[in-house]
Amino acid sequence: MKILITGVGGPTPRSFAIALKKYSSYKIFELFGTDINPLSMGLYQKDLFEKSFIIPKATSPEYWDAIQRIVKENNIDIAVILPELEVMEWSKRKETHTLPCSVLLPDYAIAELLVNKSKMTTVLRDLDIVPPSVTFSSGLTDFSEVFDVLKGNFWVRSSIGTSGLGSLKVVDELCLRNWVQINPDVEEFIASQFLPGRNLACKMLYFNGKLLRTACAERVNYIMAKVAPSGITGNTSFGRLLNEPALIKEAKRAMNHLFEHTGSQQHGFFTVDFKEDENGKPYITEVNVRHVAFTQCFAAGGANFAADTIRLLDNDLNFDMEYKMYEFEKDLIFLRDVDSLPILMKETELI
Repeated sequence: MKILITGVGGPTPRSFAIALKKYSSYKIFELFGTDINPLSMGLYQKDLFEKSFIIPKATSPEYWDAIQRIVKENNIDIAVILPELEVMEWSKRKETHTLPCSVLLPDYAIAELLVNKSKMTTVLRDLDIVPPSVTFSSGLTDFSEVFDVLKGNFWVRSSIGTSGLGSLKVVDELCLRNWVQINPDVEEFIASQFLPGRNLACKMLYFNGKLLRTACAERVNYIMAKVAPSGITGNTSFGRLLNEPALIKEAKRAMNHLFEHTGSQQHGFFTVDFKEDENGKPYITEVNVRHVAFTQCFAAGGANFAADTIRLLDNDLNFDMEYKMYEFEKDLIFLRDVDSLPILMKETELI
């Protein structure tokens, strides 16, 4: 089976590729990679990708000609679209065009909503499932409203984007003012109540109107955390694989509301991120419209969402279409680092 994976310069597409190559026996996979940067490491990983291609940016008028040529010349069966901008481009195009191959994508309406954390927070506000938040532009000079609404310390970050862009724990107005000034590329920020508890992720695989697979994990530490003032880089170095049906129930409640609000079909792969308050109550901080970088860790633990995605798109008659929450062994953790395969082990085995 020939599969195209986009954005292979990033860790998430390579993680997806490893989940297929190392942890799935469904079929023999020939993987093809694309990226916009000729220095992207994934383009040259011959053990993962049969061929790799440099393509224009998703916003370029030449993008679709390049994609269609790659799909046609290499007889691609399925495309896996992982960079957020490309997810948006493909989701938008499927509304008016026939896509060049099979792909699992959310409707554009819900994708557009979710990439903007401020808009998503507004839609979910009445469910008591998002923290109190204030959105403000980078040109704001009077921060009194922010501090009036959010008493004490709070968390600020870019309202759009991933990987902790523009994120920092704010302790006073001078701190906030300086942070806005040194992040000129961030046009809009969202400030939210600081939540000191666990950082949790809930995986949600929907297909043709039905939730089929879920799993949960905790992000504890981050790769290269020292280079980010917030300590968050968006790339987990130490995490736990968890069995949390109550968390999944909350994620499902939120997603049902978002699907209904946008009139979208329940279809696509989503990662719902939560942070707990001091009492252990989880609040949604963002919803990614794609897999995240530790996809291969889930696969290693028995929750291979990459293989599930491919099997669904391939109309695998042996795929169990009944809902399943993946359950892991108790005490199971993962360790990750740059240029290394992850290690799964019991937390009690740590030295």
